[in-house]
Amino acid sequence: MALTPSDVRRIAELARLDLGADEQARMLEQLNSFFRIVEQMSAVETSGVEPLYTPLAAVQEAHLRLRDDEVTEVVDRDANQQSAPATRDGLYLVPKVIE
Repeated sequence: MALTPSDVRRIAELARLDLGADEQARMLEQLNSFFRIVEQMSAVETSGVEPLYTPLAAVQEAHLRLRDDEVTEVVDRDANQQSAPATRDGLYLVPKVIE
């Protein structure tokens, strides 16, 4: 999928970019280079390949370093609301801004 100079102008317009002619030419080259890489990657046969959660799993045993999902803090609503200008029934009161 090769882009044309008019494609780059349209993309720049949508992104609200003011690109000069030399910048448009460089952008065209960079975008087309990117799409060539994507096409190469799409051409690779990947059926039967299990997805990796980390690239390191392809070369060594890798374990997720996630902590257990445990409650570690107790919420003290009264202490948290002490600095609030106004509260009622555990809720923060704010000024009305829309009539």
